[in-house]
Amino acid sequence: MTRVFSGITPSGHLTLGNYLGAIRQWVAAEQPSGDALFCVVDLHALTTEHDPARVGRLSRQAATLFLAAGLDPQRCTLFVQSHVDEHTRLSYLLECTATDGELRRMIQYREKAAKAEASGQGVRLSLLTYPVLMAADILAYGADEVPVGEDQRQHVELTRDLAVRFNQRYGHTFTVPKATVPAVAARVMDLQAPTSKMGKSAENGAGIVYLLDEPAVITKKVMRAVTDSGDGGVVYDRAARPGVANLLDILAACTGGEPEKLADQYAQYGPLKRDVAEAVVELLRPLQERHAELAADPGEVERVLREGAGRARAVARPVVDRAYRAIGLLAP
Repeated sequence: MTRVFSGITPSGHLTLGNYLGAIRQWVAAEQPSGDALFCVVDLHALTTEHDPARVGRLSRQAATLFLAAGLDPQRCTLFVQSHVDEHTRLSYLLECTATDGELRRMIQYREKAAKAEASGQGVRLSLLTYPVLMAADILAYGADEVPVGEDQRQHVELTRDLAVRFNQRYGHTFTVPKATVPAVAARVMDLQAPTSKMGKSAENGAGIVYLLDEPAVITKKVMRAVTDSGDGGVVYDRAARPGVANLLDILAACTGGEPEKLADQYAQYGPLKRDVAEAVVELLRPLQERHAELAADPGEVERVLREGAGRARAVARPVVDRAYRAIGLLAP
């Protein structure tokens, strides 16, 4: 069996980028012969300034959206990271395996640290080390594949490096995973800043389509999307025409088409934007309807998370115990 693990941080409301780049992959990865675990990685939300109550609300909302998107708790394990102690147990062992240099080279660390410093905030140590916690999230379950957006590929590569290094030093302990990235919309870009990803925690939400946005709001955001100056009509060119390319990527991901071929169907930006807006609204409609049903019964979501944590713990504990023995720690 192929074991799959992935997770999303509840640092903001989930976006179209989260859905196309990750969650929809998770649903597709649920195979009867497979073994899939999906997680709300709430500990990662503590690496920067945050409102504790908001983290709790967003964690519950994320879990509800996972279920609304089609994850079936009878066929996969859905849980919250902080409910399974093995994540933090293993993280310290991997901190003893990682190096300062390779963590400081992480692109997201450099970007977030610069942003924190520019705003006068201190840079938390956890921001530097959270890729190691992410590695622990993955390695604790013996995952073979990690479905992620393009922006997380570097972290999965670090996970692979740490697994190989640990195995070489202390004996074979961990499965070495690989990242799987969707062919299109691997990295959905901000509609107002198409050279930046559509992030959950962006300060300006005008370019972000949130999964629970009303249809009229989605349409307004797409119709106001930044396109590119110059003549030449609708052309798919990520480097020279990032705004149009982003719209075509989104349309392709929603409809199953190919961005280059879709570009040939349009002579002007207006019709392209209208079709993108309509495609996104229709894509999210069933998810939003199911979310409303689940949100009306929070006890059911809590039950799913509680049972999922129990199953996750049963998978992770033997792996982490084995890692403790391999590195030289005495059994309790």
